[in-house]
Amino acid sequence: MEPVTLTTQRLVLRPFRPADAAAVHAACQDPDIPRWTTVPSPYTHAHAEDFVGPFTARGWREDTTYTFAVTLKEDGRAAGDGTLVGSAGLVRLRELAPPELQAELGYWSVKEQRGRGYTAEAARAIVRWAFTDLGVERMEWYAEAGNEASRAVALKAGFRMEGTLRAKILHRGTRRDAWAGSLLPSDLGLTSETPYLPYEGRASAAARPADHGNE
Repeated sequence: MEPVTLTTQRLVLRPFRPADAAAVHAACQDPDIPRWTTVPSPYTHAHAEDFVGPFTARGWREDTTYTFAVTLKEDGRAAGDGTLVGSAGLVRLRELAPPELQAELGYWSVKEQRGRGYTAEAARAIVRWAFTDLGVERMEWYAEAGNEASRAVALKAGFRMEGTLRAKILHRGTRRDAWAGSLLPSDLGLTSETPYLPYEGRASAAARPADHGNE
């Protein structure tokens, strides 16, 4: 699809541009980003130039990733030219088409811009766009177990935690456990094309002690 731009009270979410390479390179020198994401380490200028150019453009064109540069709305600057505060978007869009209509949210934030709620604000804008414009009926979030910062953002964006998935993530040659969460249109007061029939015994089953059989 053609890239789009989203705006929030404090942010402009736009496609990445070649001019963003220096800011992306600087941000990805923070060791926390390659520690918890698939960003290469060490992260070079060539990596940044590919990310803000061919990689993200190809993702939009081929419907594999819809990546936004998350920038500040700043007085006296053109829309989208504000300070880069991170990257966010829909990743691994294999199930975006009917009948699955599912997507996954991913993000990272610039170290100096953390703790101000920008990433959660961007996440809320992206999921609402996905639900209303793309027809997504289930949004998923995964992070390596232990990534408290990413989990906090997901919770602020409205995601409900669904548990820990064993060996879900392959990261630098080892399989890691992942925390998983989801967000549905109904969680935001929105409707979806396909009716949702929750399992009525879900709460009671979760409350029951585990069955250990004959001991």
